[in-house]
Amino acid sequence: MSERSPNLLRALGPGVLFTGAAVGVSHLVQSTRAGAVYGLALVGLVLLANLTKYPGFRFGPLYAAATGTSLLEGYRRQGRWALALYAVLTFGTMFTVQAAVTVVTAGLAKVLFGIDASPLALSAGLLVICAGLVASGGYRALDGVGKVVVSLLAISTLVATALVLPKVEWGTLALVPELGLRDVAFCAALVGWMPSAIDVSVWQSLWTLARRAQTGHAPSAQESSLDFHVGYVGTALLALCFVILGAGVLHAGGVEVEGSPGAFAAQLISLYTESLGEWARPLIGAAAFATMFSTTLTVVDGFPRALSVLADRWRRAEADEPVGRRSDRTPVYWVSLIAVTGGALVILAFLASSMRTLIDLATTLSFLSAPLLSLLNHRAVTSPEVGPIHRPARWLLAASWACIAFQAAFALFFLWTLSL
Repeated sequence: MSERSPNLLRALGPGVLFTGAAVGVSHLVQSTRAGAVYGLALVGLVLLANLTKYPGFRFGPLYAAATGTSLLEGYRRQGRWALALYAVLTFGTMFTVQAAVTVVTAGLAKVLFGIDASPLALSAGLLVICAGLVASGGYRALDGVGKVVVSLLAISTLVATALVLPKVEWGTLALVPELGLRDVAFCAALVGWMPSAIDVSVWQSLWTLARRAQTGHAPSAQESSLDFHVGYVGTALLALCFVILGAGVLHAGGVEVEGSPGAFAAQLISLYTESLGEWARPLIGAAAFATMFSTTLTVVDGFPRALSVLADRWRRAEADEPVGRRSDRTPVYWVSLIAVTGGALVILAFLASSMRTLIDLATTLSFLSAPLLSLLNHRAVTSPEVGPIHRPARWLLAASWACIAFQAAFALFFLWTLSL
């Protein structure tokens, strides 16, 4: 075995973790709804969303691998205004994001375990469990199990998709779908978390550094790129699978997507049993729940971790951090952990029974913030701190500008439609 192979194995991790975080509401809910309502008409939009967010996500682990510092340090070097902008965008989305992923997980728990409780009560219980796990340091062990579960769900999804292909109405596939202004709102919500919110690029940079500290191995540019693309391409492929499942099982059968968390969870599991058979119900139910629980847990930990590092970067440069200091476990982390879970419960107190409304709100807010965060990421990787060896290729920088322009134009168009 060559010397490079072990290094590649040590580098793998953040990209797989990204898949675990991304394959959640955007796939299980939004992609399925896209297929159920529009057939294959929005396949092009799903692909376009993945393409236009590619540079923004790519620059997160790239910056960390190139500089040995987090993307938030890249924001700090642009000026405190960049950190302030990130803080505003984070505070504007974190409560709805946490509430959305939690209520879907609660719906799956209700169906899987037969719990007779309200979505709010189930969500509260899940948030308490997740907060306890990350507070006790149990996240790393659970993350290892989560990767296995995501792999199981991925294999099951690929098999189910292959079996449902004969039921798909291929006539709904269109290069440019015929959509009206009333469809723009859903398209914005679909793109918002496809494949995930751009905020996760900051988390990816933190995961890259954590993986580096865990293994003692500083990944090369090639290793970091491989890890990223394994996760990103796999996530995009699964998104298409869920669109096809929704189109083949729900759209072809004329079934309307349920709006309550529990009813939708039962409907989601039926996507697999329609193709694989009734024997798969407990297996798929457990895998779907574990996948969403992993996503909920990641978000519970992700926002406080990012805010903790953000507070440190506001005070000083990352290079000035005392050696061996756990900057992601400052008092800010614990305050943020309480605030995120508490704020999510307040939102759920009003919207827990209306899953679609809550999810569309959360994803739309992320959609509107995407061009600003993509711009910050672009400026970070083109800064002098990123040496010529790690600097993105010219085509990627040109693609980044084009993607930022598209995101901004779509966001402005969406805001314009709201005034009509």
